[in-house]
Amino acid sequence: MNGFDYRAHLGSKSKKGRENHFVHEDNCAEMSSNQTTLTRSIDCVGTALHSGKKVSLSLNPADPNTGIVFRRVDLPGKPSIQANWKNVVDTRMCTTLGNVNGVTVSTVEHLMAALAGCHIDNATVDVKGSELPIMDGSAQPFVFLIECAGIKFLNAPRQVIEILKPVKVVSEDRMAELLPSKNFSVGFQIEFDDSAVSHQEIYITLVNGTFKKEIARARTFGFVNEVEALRASGLALGGSLDNAVIVDGDKVLNDGGLRYEDEFVRHKVLDAVGDLYLSGAPIRGHYRGVRAGHHMTNELLKTLFADPKSWKLMELGSDEVSVDHGQEPITTVPPKSLLASA
Repeated sequence: MNGFDYRAHLGSKSKKGRENHFVHEDNCAEMSSNQTTLTRSIDCVGTALHSGKKVSLSLNPADPNTGIVFRRVDLPGKPSIQANWKNVVDTRMCTTLGNVNGVTVSTVEHLMAALAGCHIDNATVDVKGSELPIMDGSAQPFVFLIECAGIKFLNAPRQVIEILKPVKVVSEDRMAELLPSKNFSVGFQIEFDDSAVSHQEIYITLVNGTFKKEIARARTFGFVNEVEALRASGLALGGSLDNAVIVDGDKVLNDGGLRYEDEFVRHKVLDAVGDLYLSGAPIRGHYRGVRAGHHMTNELLKTLFADPKSWKLMELGSDEVSVDHGQEPITTVPPKSLLASA
């Protein structure tokens, strides 16, 4: 199973909740005006992409307003790290979080994307190691685990971050920006010399389950000519054709080929969704990235929160939880409304 396995802890499967909570099983598509957590704990074991070590991870329920918290249960005192943009300490090849005592956990972006895509507001993530397992290189195994654990709606209102005006960061030929929009959408452009990737562009509205259907299965990717240098630097030691798409010029070396024709740019969307969820709440706005990565997205969040006039925190109304505005969920052309505000 691509080097990972999972197993659910014992837990009640009753649809009847406690303390005004109610449970909704196996559905990452539905968004609610209430906060959510997991119904029960669930474990997985896999290989860390960069260290190559076996790592066990447990996703656990949490109380309202907890947010997403990582705990290093392999260390004395089980130190915790809040999943927040302020706690990002490294963005080379992945996103690494750290606390004031120097405890870190890395490669959090795929799990964060799955939690965002499944609308999980509160969870405690116990990890026995300094890096999360890469699973199959996508967010789909984490989505599966979340659905197996079940989703519990809590008696607490969900808050979202509404983008009030455009915010942009630029570095040479790279750019990331957030624009006002009535829902959460992502646009991304990539450009690589290898012809198997080349230029790819996508615009996707992430409502009504489009993350699970169209983004979650997109795998991380790498290039043959970079593998040796990465491993010499102590990176990608756990990488393989089981957990990454490997490109050599005009060829994809994986036996099964690609899961989507434009899987590369879809994975960049996945990474952006995970990194943006470090804002601490769902974003109501449009993210656009051009050759952007973990660093650019984190810099964008720093810029956003440095200007109180560019955003506001608001409670999500029950009539605003699943809005598609009649627009195609995936296109290669940005919506006219975004072009007007860019």
